[in-house]
Amino acid sequence: MPEEDASAEDRSVVRSLLRLWPYVRPVRTRLFVAAFVAVVASCLSLVIPLVLKWIVDGPVSARDPGGVWRGALFLLLLGIAEALLFGLRRWLVARPLAGVEAAMRGDLFRHLQRLPVSFHDRWESGQLLSRATTDLSLLRMFLAFPLTFLFVNGVTVLVGCAVLLAQDWALGLVLLVPVVPLIVVCSLFETRYSVVARRAQDQVGDLTTLVEESVLGIRVIKGFGRYRSQAAAFGSLARRVRRTELGKARLLAGIWSVITVVPELAIGCALVLGTLRVADGELSAGTLVAFLSTALALRWPVESLGFLLAMSQEAATATERFFEVMDEKEEDEGGPAAGAAGGPGAVTGAVTGAGESGEAPEGDGLRFEAVSFRYPDAPPGAPAVLDRIDLRVRPGETMALVGATGSGKTTLTALVPRLYEVSGGRILLDGRDIATLPRERLRELVSVAFEEPTLFSASVGENVLMGAAGADEAELGRALGVAQAAGFVRRLPQGAATQVGEQGLSLSGGQRQRLALARAVVGRPRFLVLDDPLSALDVHTEALVEAALREVLRGTTALVVAHRPSTVLLADRVALLSRGRIAAVGTHQELLRRSPEYAWLMSGATARERGGPGGSHGTDGPGSPREGGER
Repeated sequence: MPEEDASAEDRSVVRSLLRLWPYVRPVRTRLFVAAFVAVVASCLSLVIPLVLKWIVDGPVSARDPGGVWRGALFLLLLGIAEALLFGLRRWLVARPLAGVEAAMRGDLFRHLQRLPVSFHDRWESGQLLSRATTDLSLLRMFLAFPLTFLFVNGVTVLVGCAVLLAQDWALGLVLLVPVVPLIVVCSLFETRYSVVARRAQDQVGDLTTLVEESVLGIRVIKGFGRYRSQAAAFGSLARRVRRTELGKARLLAGIWSVITVVPELAIGCALVLGTLRVADGELSAGTLVAFLSTALALRWPVESLGFLLAMSQEAATATERFFEVMDEKEEDEGGPAAGAAGGPGAVTGAVTGAGESGEAPEGDGLRFEAVSFRYPDAPPGAPAVLDRIDLRVRPGETMALVGATGSGKTTLTALVPRLYEVSGGRILLDGRDIATLPRERLRELVSVAFEEPTLFSASVGENVLMGAAGADEAELGRALGVAQAAGFVRRLPQGAATQVGEQGLSLSGGQRQRLALARAVVGRPRFLVLDDPLSALDVHTEALVEAALREVLRGTTALVVAHRPSTVLLADRVALLSRGRIAAVGTHQELLRRSPEYAWLMSGATARERGGPGGSHGTDGPGSPREGGER
């Protein structure tokens, strides 16, 4: 994910926060009304010194108890009115701002679903999670309090200064002297705090990532006894966050001290000067009381400036982090939906009943034409993962894709449903370039089962039915039967309604893989892409699944990544992928005869299945691939 922003000079708090306007606009009326109410409430506090002046110079000087009681009652009414108005302000903003936060969170989640897989490859999940939770909560708090009170307190200070100058311009000027140094200090604070605030929020994202990975990988951590190393890693990150937060606290303490001490010194000077003038008879006692009361009423608006600026900086940083994700380009939707049906070379719909009829679908099948691919974040000049792949899977044919680790098999299968975009060449389904198909239509035609079966915190049935919109219970039962999952699903506490828990970790690896396979076939797809779908099954279950899968494959066009000879035998033909290129295509027996590399791969797989040492060719057999890395 992107590192910290560059220098603070490249940032503008106002420009960042203005990007929130589309979300705030629908509730702007209530926010403006709330701000007006808060201004009235705050200015009521400035009326209190004027009442005190009247009481001191009037009833108190005249020794009129009744007048004192009337003044006290008026002060009480002013206090009650101020409290009610501030309560009204909070009521006005609470519901709409909760709606703003919900809208932003919903937009972020929808946007994340539409971003390409390459984006999710680059970004840590904890960073995305912190943006969807912590950052958006910060923004709601900013809109509810600092945004309003930066305006309210600014108006209050201006009105208060006018009142002070009206009461006595000389004393008023004494209190206005600190304004210039305070502006300079606040500007320096804003520049430094913005950098630290960004660093803190990014570090919280890193910490969230570590916690999430530790929870999801708890079995690995416990299995290898690595809880101490994880705790040490967490402690290191937590201490880093602590140091950054302490840096923020030091900055806040510094600005708060300056903003508190400087005005207090000015008030002290005004008090001394005013007392001397009262003693000389130049100023009435009531005026001095009113002047000092007004100055003290302005303490909170001035002293809160550091706190409000800090929250504004954090909100600006949160806004930047939010829009860093929102500015990422979504997957394009592909060609017009109308082009997916009808017309020359158009892709036909999914074959109804293909699994039972066993009839081969019509069309041109799946074709790769000079397909090349390199990852978007690969360094310049890096070799392509796939280099000019030419391959055709005929209609109704099952093609096994075999290759050494790192040869590009999984990457090739990910290109068919456009999880990644080809860097060169094109892929055709029944003669139609998949780049011209709407993605939604493409993914209705192509169903995928990945090597790592991912299940969600939902019921078994809901996880399987994700593979086909509108599928019913009958389709669910058929798919579970094909995947040989119906038996273990019936034995679950609530059957197909049983909640599988996060990542489906309450199930075994083989059970998860069978449910993922059921999800792939539930929609009777026209094209099926399977990435080593049987790797986690025991030998007996594998035989049952293969028998059922053979019937499904007879009615669909399939590309199957295979490592076991038993899986290869499900295919009509085999393509050998070596170092990102198609090295050979033929039947299993043909490749065994004419491809030393294929024979080496199959002999090693057979030896592993039998528990042997690694095959007759050993590690240095003919065509032994030496490249490493992940598939």
